[in-house]
Amino acid sequence: MKGIFALLKQGNQPSLLAACINTILGIIKAVAFFFTGNVAMFAEMMHSFGDAANQFFVFIGSALSKRKPTPQFPNGYGRVVNLVCLGAVLIVAILSYETIKEGWHHFLHPTEQSSGVWIALSVLLLGIVLELFVLHKAAKEVLHEVSVESKGIPIFESVKYLNRAKPATKLVWMEDLVAASGNALAFIAIVITYFTGFYRLEGIVSIIIGLMMFYVVGRVFLDNARGAI
Repeated sequence: MKGIFALLKQGNQPSLLAACINTILGIIKAVAFFFTGNVAMFAEMMHSFGDAANQFFVFIGSALSKRKPTPQFPNGYGRVVNLVCLGAVLIVAILSYETIKEGWHHFLHPTEQSSGVWIALSVLLLGIVLELFVLHKAAKEVLHEVSVESKGIPIFESVKYLNRAKPATKLVWMEDLVAASGNALAFIAIVITYFTGFYRLEGIVSIIIGLMMFYVVGRVFLDNARGAI
């Protein structure tokens, strides 16, 4: 048992932090969706749960990849994290499809949302703050992995070094950038809908969030497919 905990301590810490925060956000957004029925909130709920599952598996995979070589695996377990990332993106792909489908349905058949607006906005604002916090941590980890000292805002500085970061760290960075952007888009959509009555906008934003998730799926798949081969 001590060996397992020692191994887990070597796992990618930003992915563990992101998994915990996204789990909490997913639960909060699920409660908010239950009370508001807001489709943009539904999209963000799916996004948070998908990211949480994804990042948890990545944390486990990054820890297992630190195992020492054995007679059965003389080259070590370094590629485990690539294989886990490939499996994890399948979860996000499924949730992306469901998000787009729900958004399209709401676009074709918009429903008026008259209550719970402030609940939805408060939850999304919390989501923006927490996702930016995780993104900041992931950005600092990117700079640490490439041995670059931060002299400004880590999120901006880490962009040019992202391709040199470890697969797990890069995945967390990309997912939380999309997550923070998704929260912001949903927030804006709800505000505009509240004042204009253009209820189809929430469906459009849900589709956009789903497509952003698919983009992450594509990038992560290509990066880790090369590492696993």
